Amino acid sequence: MKNRSVLTFLIFLAISTAAWFLVKLSENYVTQTAYRVHFEDVPADKWMSADEQLVKLSLNIDGFHTLRYKMIREANRVVAISLAEVPYRLENGNSYSVSSQYVADKIAESLDINASDITMNEAKVYFNMDALKSKVVPVALSYDIKPQRQYDIYGIPTLEPSSVTIFGPQETIDTIKVVRTQILSKSGVNQNFTETVPLNLMDGLIRSNVKVVKAEIQVEKFTEMDVEVPITVADSLRVRFFPDKMTVKCLVAMKDYASITPEGFSVAVDMQQLKAMQPLLDVRLASWPPTVQVLSTRPDKVEYLIVQ
Repeated sequence: MKNRSVLTFLIFLAISTAAWFLVKLSENYVTQTAYRVHFEDVPADKWMSADEQLVKLSLNIDGFHTLRYKMIREANRVVAISLAEVPYRLENGNSYSVSSQYVADKIAESLDINASDITMNEAKVYFNMDALKSKVVPVALSYDIKPQRQYDIYGIPTLEPSSVTIFGPQETIDTIKVVRTQILSKSGVNQNFTETVPLNLMDGLIRSNVKVVKAEIQVEKFTEMDVEVPITVADSLRVRFFPDKMTVKCLVAMKDYASITPEGFSVAVDMQQLKAMQPLLDVRLASWPPTVQVLSTRPDKVEYLIVQ
Protein backbone atom coordinates (compact mmCIF):
# COMPACT_ATOMS: atom_id res chain seq x y z
CA MET A 1 0.00 0.00 0.00
CA LYS A 2 2.87 2.33 0.82
CA ASN A 3 4.55 1.65 -2.57
CA ARG A 4 1.23 2.22 -4.35
CA SER A 5 0.79 5.56 -2.61
CA VAL A 6 4.29 6.65 -3.63
CA LEU A 7 3.66 5.60 -7.23
CA THR A 8 0.37 7.51 -7.27
CA PHE A 9 2.09 10.58 -5.87
CA LEU A 10 4.83 10.40 -8.52
CA ILE A 11 2.29 10.06 -11.32
CA PHE A 12 0.33 13.10 -10.14
CA LEU A 13 3.61 14.99 -9.68
CA ALA A 14 4.65 14.20 -13.26
CA ILE A 15 1.23 15.22 -14.58
CA SER A 16 1.23 18.48 -12.65
CA THR A 17 4.83 19.23 -13.73
CA ALA A 18 3.97 18.58 -17.37
CA ALA A 19 0.88 20.76 -17.06
CA TRP A 20 2.96 23.51 -15.46
CA PHE A 21 5.48 23.30 -18.31
CA LEU A 22 2.70 23.45 -20.90
CA VAL A 23 1.24 26.52 -19.24
CA LYS A 24 4.63 28.22 -19.02
CA LEU A 25 5.58 27.33 -22.61
CA SER A 26 2.29 28.69 -23.84
CA GLU A 27 3.12 32.11 -22.45
CA ASN A 28 4.97 34.72 -24.51
CA TYR A 29 8.50 35.81 -23.70
CA VAL A 30 10.55 38.74 -24.93
CA THR A 31 14.12 37.79 -25.86
CA GLN A 32 16.81 40.28 -26.79
CA THR A 33 19.20 38.83 -29.36
CA ALA A 34 21.44 39.59 -32.35
CA TYR A 35 21.73 38.08 -35.80
CA ARG A 36 24.38 38.36 -38.46
CA VAL A 37 23.19 39.49 -41.88
CA HIS A 38 25.23 37.99 -44.73
CA PHE A 39 24.91 39.83 -48.04
CA GLU A 40 24.99 37.73 -51.22
CA ASP A 41 24.86 38.41 -54.98
CA VAL A 42 26.80 41.66 -54.74
CA PRO A 43 26.70 43.44 -58.17
CA ALA A 44 29.68 42.58 -60.36
CA ASP A 45 30.83 46.19 -60.52
CA LYS A 46 30.80 46.64 -56.71
CA TRP A 47 33.12 45.44 -53.95
CA MET A 48 32.00 44.77 -50.39
CA SER A 49 34.95 44.45 -48.02
CA ALA A 50 32.70 43.38 -45.11
CA ASP A 51 29.80 41.27 -46.37
CA GLU A 52 28.25 40.74 -42.91
CA GLN A 53 26.55 43.14 -40.51
CA LEU A 54 25.34 42.53 -36.94
CA VAL A 55 21.74 43.57 -36.22
CA LYS A 56 19.98 43.63 -32.85
CA LEU A 57 16.33 42.68 -32.37
CA SER A 58 13.68 41.45 -29.95
CA LEU A 59 11.68 38.25 -30.23
CA ASN A 60 8.17 38.23 -28.68
CA ILE A 61 7.33 34.53 -29.00
CA ASP A 62 5.90 31.71 -26.93
CA GLY A 63 7.98 29.32 -24.89
CA PHE A 64 7.96 26.58 -27.52
CA HIS A 65 9.54 28.84 -30.13
CA THR A 66 11.84 30.36 -27.51
CA LEU A 67 13.22 26.89 -26.76
CA ARG A 68 13.68 26.30 -30.47
CA TYR A 69 15.56 29.59 -30.79
CA LYS A 70 17.75 28.82 -27.74
CA MET A 71 18.84 25.56 -29.41
CA ILE A 72 20.37 27.50 -32.32
CA ARG A 73 24.07 28.02 -31.70
CA GLU A 74 25.17 31.64 -31.74
CA ALA A 75 27.49 30.94 -34.71
CA ASN A 76 24.47 29.76 -36.71
CA ARG A 77 22.33 32.82 -36.02
CA VAL A 78 22.81 34.24 -39.50
CA VAL A 79 20.46 35.08 -42.37
CA ALA A 80 21.36 35.60 -46.03
CA ILE A 81 20.09 38.64 -47.93
CA SER A 82 20.43 38.53 -51.72
CA LEU A 83 21.04 41.96 -53.22
CA ALA A 84 19.72 40.54 -56.49
CA GLU A 85 16.31 39.97 -54.85
CA VAL A 86 16.05 42.66 -52.18
CA PRO A 87 15.93 46.35 -53.16
CA TYR A 88 18.66 48.51 -51.68
CA ARG A 89 19.28 52.23 -51.85
CA LEU A 90 22.25 54.55 -51.87
CA GLU A 91 22.45 56.63 -48.72
CA ASN A 92 25.60 58.66 -49.43
CA GLY A 93 29.07 58.08 -50.84
CA ASN A 94 29.57 54.32 -50.70
CA SER A 95 26.97 53.70 -47.99
CA TYR A 96 23.85 51.68 -48.87
CA SER A 97 20.93 50.30 -46.92
CA VAL A 98 18.14 47.73 -47.02
CA SER A 99 14.95 47.78 -44.98
CA SER A 100 15.18 45.80 -41.74
CA GLN A 101 11.81 44.27 -42.61
CA TYR A 102 13.51 41.98 -45.14
CA VAL A 103 15.82 40.75 -42.39
CA ALA A 104 12.85 40.20 -40.05
CA ASP A 105 11.08 38.19 -42.76
CA LYS A 106 14.12 35.93 -43.20
CA ILE A 107 14.54 35.35 -39.47
CA ALA A 108 10.82 34.66 -39.06
CA GLU A 109 10.98 32.11 -41.85
CA SER A 110 13.91 30.30 -40.22
CA LEU A 111 12.18 30.21 -36.79
CA ASP A 112 8.71 29.42 -38.20
CA ILE A 113 7.16 32.48 -36.56
CA ASN A 114 5.40 35.61 -37.80
CA ALA A 115 7.50 38.59 -38.84
CA SER A 116 5.25 40.69 -36.58
CA ASP A 117 6.77 38.81 -33.60
CA ILE A 118 10.13 40.44 -34.36
CA THR A 119 11.03 44.01 -33.45
CA MET A 120 14.17 45.33 -35.14
CA ASN A 121 16.23 47.88 -33.19
CA GLU A 122 16.92 49.85 -36.36
CA ALA A 123 14.67 50.51 -39.35
CA LYS A 124 17.51 49.95 -41.82
CA VAL A 125 20.60 47.77 -42.17
CA TYR A 126 23.56 49.73 -43.49
CA PHE A 127 26.53 48.41 -45.49
CA ASN A 128 29.31 49.78 -47.69
CA MET A 129 30.02 48.97 -51.35
CA ASP A 130 32.85 50.46 -53.37
CA ALA A 131 32.86 50.81 -57.15
CA LEU A 132 35.34 48.55 -58.91
CA LYS A 133 37.53 49.31 -61.90
CA SER A 134 36.54 47.61 -65.15
CA LYS A 135 38.37 46.31 -68.20
CA VAL A 136 37.43 44.40 -71.37
CA VAL A 137 39.70 41.38 -71.92
CA PRO A 138 39.64 38.42 -74.33
CA VAL A 139 38.61 34.96 -73.16
CA ALA A 140 40.88 31.96 -73.68
CA LEU A 141 39.76 28.35 -73.47
CA SER A 142 41.66 26.04 -71.14
CA TYR A 143 41.12 22.47 -72.23
CA ASP A 144 42.32 18.90 -71.91
CA ILE A 145 40.65 17.23 -74.89
CA LYS A 146 41.80 13.77 -75.96
CA PRO A 147 40.35 12.95 -79.39
CA GLN A 148 39.90 9.44 -80.68
CA ARG A 149 42.84 7.89 -82.53
CA GLN A 150 43.55 9.62 -85.89
CA TYR A 151 41.32 12.58 -84.88
CA ASP A 152 42.35 15.96 -83.53
CA ILE A 153 41.10 19.48 -82.91
CA TYR A 154 40.77 21.45 -86.12
CA GLY A 155 41.70 25.12 -85.98
CA ILE A 156 41.23 27.32 -82.92
CA PRO A 157 38.14 26.77 -80.72
CA THR A 158 35.67 29.65 -80.96
CA LEU A 159 34.14 31.24 -77.86
CA GLU A 160 30.90 33.16 -77.43
CA PRO A 161 31.40 35.75 -76.10
CA SER A 162 35.04 36.06 -77.12
CA SER A 163 35.67 38.89 -74.64
CA VAL A 164 34.14 39.97 -71.33
CA THR A 165 34.17 42.94 -68.99
CA ILE A 166 35.86 42.17 -65.69
CA PHE A 167 35.71 44.16 -62.47
CA GLY A 168 38.19 44.30 -59.63
CA PRO A 169 40.64 46.43 -57.67
CA GLN A 170 42.84 48.63 -59.87
CA GLU A 171 46.07 46.83 -58.95
CA THR A 172 44.55 43.47 -59.92
CA ILE A 173 42.83 44.62 -63.12
CA ASP A 174 46.06 46.19 -64.44
CA THR A 175 47.85 42.81 -64.39
CA ILE A 176 45.20 40.81 -66.26
CA LYS A 177 45.53 40.51 -70.04
CA VAL A 178 43.21 37.57 -70.61
CA VAL A 179 40.57 35.61 -68.68
CA ARG A 180 40.78 31.86 -68.98
CA THR A 181 37.98 29.36 -68.57
CA GLN A 182 37.87 26.44 -66.20
CA ILE A 183 39.49 23.38 -67.76
CA LEU A 184 37.24 21.65 -70.31
CA SER A 185 38.00 17.92 -70.16
CA LYS A 186 36.77 15.43 -72.73
CA SER A 187 38.07 12.17 -74.21
CA GLY A 188 37.28 9.91 -77.14
CA VAL A 189 36.12 12.83 -79.30
CA ASN A 190 35.60 12.19 -83.03
CA GLN A 191 33.16 14.92 -84.08
CA ASN A 192 32.43 18.62 -83.58
CA PHE A 193 30.86 19.57 -80.25
CA THR A 194 29.72 22.57 -78.21
CA GLU A 195 30.16 22.96 -74.46
CA THR A 196 29.28 25.63 -71.89
CA VAL A 197 32.36 26.38 -69.79
CA PRO A 198 32.55 28.52 -66.60
CA LEU A 199 35.07 31.35 -66.45
CA ASN A 200 37.95 31.16 -64.02
CA LEU A 201 37.41 34.31 -61.95
CA MET A 202 40.39 33.67 -59.69
CA ASP A 203 38.38 32.55 -56.64
CA GLY A 204 36.40 35.79 -56.58
CA LEU A 205 39.39 38.11 -56.91
CA ILE A 206 37.79 39.47 -60.07
CA ARG A 207 34.15 39.59 -61.16
CA SER A 208 32.21 39.60 -64.37
CA ASN A 209 28.58 39.85 -65.42
CA VAL A 210 29.36 36.88 -67.66
CA LYS A 211 29.91 33.67 -65.73
CA VAL A 212 30.05 31.10 -68.58
CA VAL A 213 30.98 31.06 -72.26
CA LYS A 214 29.97 28.73 -75.09
CA ALA A 215 32.89 26.91 -76.69
CA GLU A 216 32.61 25.41 -80.18
CA ILE A 217 35.31 22.88 -81.03
CA GLN A 218 35.81 21.41 -84.48
CA VAL A 219 37.22 17.90 -84.71
CA GLU A 220 38.52 16.31 -87.93
CA LYS A 221 40.28 13.16 -89.00
CA PHE A 222 44.00 13.86 -89.52
CA THR A 223 46.82 12.22 -91.43
CA GLU A 224 50.58 12.77 -91.60
CA MET A 225 52.27 14.33 -94.60
CA ASP A 226 55.73 15.62 -95.53
CA VAL A 227 56.10 19.00 -97.20
CA GLU A 228 59.34 20.05 -98.95
CA VAL A 229 59.77 23.79 -98.33
CA PRO A 230 62.46 25.68 -100.34
CA ILE A 231 65.14 27.48 -98.33
CA THR A 232 65.68 30.94 -99.83
CA VAL A 233 66.86 34.43 -98.90
CA ALA A 234 66.28 37.91 -100.34
CA ASP A 235 66.62 38.18 -104.12
CA SER A 236 69.54 40.61 -103.71
CA LEU A 237 71.68 37.73 -102.46
CA ARG A 238 72.55 34.78 -104.68
CA VAL A 239 73.03 31.94 -102.22
CA ARG A 240 72.73 28.23 -102.77
CA PHE A 241 71.92 26.07 -99.77
CA PHE A 242 72.80 22.43 -99.16
CA PRO A 243 70.28 20.95 -98.73
CA ASP A 244 68.08 23.56 -100.40
CA LYS A 245 64.81 22.35 -98.87
CA MET A 246 63.43 21.78 -95.39
CA THR A 247 61.29 18.71 -94.84
CA VAL A 248 58.31 19.50 -92.63
CA LYS A 249 56.46 16.54 -91.12
CA CYS A 250 52.99 17.63 -90.09
CA LEU A 251 49.46 16.57 -89.28
CA VAL A 252 46.84 17.70 -91.75
CA ALA A 253 43.07 17.34 -91.72
CA MET A 254 41.96 14.95 -94.43
CA LYS A 255 39.73 17.61 -95.95
CA ASP A 256 42.73 19.98 -96.32
CA TYR A 257 45.23 17.41 -97.61
CA ALA A 258 44.96 18.41 -101.27
CA SER A 259 45.22 22.13 -100.53
CA ILE A 260 48.49 22.02 -98.53
CA THR A 261 51.37 23.24 -100.70
CA PRO A 262 54.94 24.40 -100.01
CA GLU A 263 53.85 27.99 -100.75
CA GLY A 264 51.97 28.02 -97.45
CA PHE A 265 55.24 27.58 -95.53
CA SER A 266 58.36 29.70 -95.17
CA VAL A 267 61.84 29.07 -93.79
CA ALA A 268 63.97 31.70 -92.04
CA VAL A 269 67.77 31.74 -92.29
CA ASP A 270 69.98 33.32 -89.63
CA MET A 271 71.25 36.32 -91.60
CA GLN A 272 73.69 37.39 -88.89
CA GLN A 273 75.52 34.07 -89.27
CA LEU A 274 75.48 34.55 -93.05
CA LYS A 275 77.04 38.02 -92.75
CA ALA A 276 79.69 36.59 -90.42
CA MET A 277 80.43 33.93 -93.05
CA GLN A 278 79.96 31.08 -90.59
CA PRO A 279 80.27 27.64 -92.23
CA LEU A 280 76.82 26.46 -91.08
CA LEU A 281 73.65 28.51 -90.85
CA ASP A 282 70.72 27.93 -88.49
CA VAL A 283 67.38 27.55 -90.23
CA ARG A 284 63.90 27.37 -88.74
CA LEU A 285 60.34 27.09 -89.92
CA ALA A 286 59.01 30.67 -89.83
CA SER A 287 55.36 30.24 -90.84
CA TRP A 288 52.85 27.57 -91.77
CA PRO A 289 49.09 27.27 -92.36
CA PRO A 290 47.04 27.68 -89.16
CA THR A 291 45.24 24.35 -89.67
CA VAL A 292 48.53 22.41 -89.86
CA GLN A 293 50.16 20.86 -86.80
CA VAL A 294 53.94 20.72 -87.21
CA LEU A 295 55.50 17.54 -85.82
CA SER A 296 59.14 17.98 -86.82
CA THR A 297 61.46 19.73 -89.25
CA ARG A 298 64.80 18.85 -90.74
CA PRO A 299 67.50 20.00 -91.16
CA ASP A 300 68.12 22.67 -88.51
CA LYS A 301 71.44 23.72 -90.10
CA VAL A 302 72.56 24.07 -93.72
CA GLU A 303 75.73 24.65 -95.70
CA TYR A 304 75.75 27.36 -98.33
CA LEU A 305 77.60 28.79 -101.29
CA ILE A 306 77.52 32.44 -102.31
CA VAL A 307 77.29 32.73 -106.08
CA GLN A 308 79.18 35.72 -107.53
